Amino acid sequence: MIIRLFLFSIVLLGSCAWANQVTEPSNHPPLQPLVDAVKKGGTLIIPPGTYSGPVYVEQSITLDGQGKVTIDAGGKGSVVVLDTDGAVLKNLHLTNSGSHHNDLDSGVQVRGNFNVVKDNIIDNCLFGVDLQQSENNIVRRNSISSKNEELGMRGDAIRLWYSFFNKITDNTISNSRDMVVWYSKNNIIHNNKISGGRYGLHFMYSQFNDVQFNEYYNNSVGIFLMYSDSVVVKNNIVSHATGAAGIGIGFKETSDVVVENNQILFSSTGLSIDVSPYQPDTKNRFINNLIAFNGIGIRFLADWRDNIFKNNHFKANITQITVSGGKTANRNEWKGNYWDDYEGFDLDKNGIGDTPHEIYAYADRIWQDVPGAQFYKGSAILELIDFLERLAPFSEPDLLVSDHAPLMNVNLVKADEYKNATEVEAELLNDLDSRLKRYIQ
Repeated sequence: MIIRLFLFSIVLLGSCAWANQVTEPSNHPPLQPLVDAVKKGGTLIIPPGTYSGPVYVEQSITLDGQGKVTIDAGGKGSVVVLDTDGAVLKNLHLTNSGSHHNDLDSGVQVRGNFNVVKDNIIDNCLFGVDLQQSENNIVRRNSISSKNEELGMRGDAIRLWYSFFNKITDNTISNSRDMVVWYSKNNIIHNNKISGGRYGLHFMYSQFNDVQFNEYYNNSVGIFLMYSDSVVVKNNIVSHATGAAGIGIGFKETSDVVVENNQILFSSTGLSIDVSPYQPDTKNRFINNLIAFNGIGIRFLADWRDNIFKNNHFKANITQITVSGGKTANRNEWKGNYWDDYEGFDLDKNGIGDTPHEIYAYADRIWQDVPGAQFYKGSAILELIDFLERLAPFSEPDLLVSDHAPLMNVNLVKADEYKNATEVEAELLNDLDSRLKRYIQ
């Protein structure tokens, strides 16, 4: 009898604990009847107040909350589902979605083309805006955050799946998991601010996307491209991707990318390059990026080739270049970069060092060969060992990088040296010296 009571108590307590985790259904009036009453092509100015969801939009109408309307899904399903073309959803507060990853419970699910989702606040929703097999949609000026869960259990702020020609612009994202672009081409991702997540932006098998003027702060990884060719990454700020696996911008078997005019700052690793470029007869181009204040400026995960590095600025990185497993990064093209640790001279006063800037790898680099030793990177004892190795190496060091035309000053790069420089790029190039000074201060 005592055992039965004990087991009953355990079951009862477990049931109570489970019940406390379940969100109570919303007691607010449903919005669906008002939506169903709107004719195709019409506009519903929703009276101020809080309404219960989910809401299903199945024809091209406009829902406008004018900043005075909340839709609460009551912890079940997605708040709004746009299963149509040409609908507009704006000025709403969307909250309290379900918590099922399998169902992609979201603030907004988009299952159509030419829809607009703008100027909304989306919070306490597992996923923010989820687009599946949807084209030519606009997601603009939304504020998005996920549920208060551990990082890996949150949903993605914006998720594109087999979705093409969409514009994701001017959104503010915080404390979600990732922004993901999977199997999706020709999307524009501009002027977004992403912080407090895992991947600020993660591409998977997605080509011809354009990523410009975004800001990524305090994410585990700023931007990562996996098997995603012909992506343009320009004019972005990626900062404070810290932690053991922190990466500013990473590349995995990715080809024909342009990485230009970005600021990659205060991260464990600035650029991580793994078997990239991957496709035959392709090149990746890294031009005029500021790579500064990182633990490692660029980490190559293998001895690889066909990357072009021109007019980049390496400033105050603890280690400029590393190659995992030894070998060299000198099969890539290095020309006209600024290196703050260059020790040569410019006797002819042409702004270019008289001798190449060379980076060597010595045999006894414990923190590179023993992963656990990376915790002590920068410590006095490892710095002493590194100094002694350079002073009297036990073997001939390997040449990692040789830049035959190192810049002497960061302000020598001019925009007219580039054939295709735009006005915006020219302004960024000419202003690079002042930006460097600002970050030094």
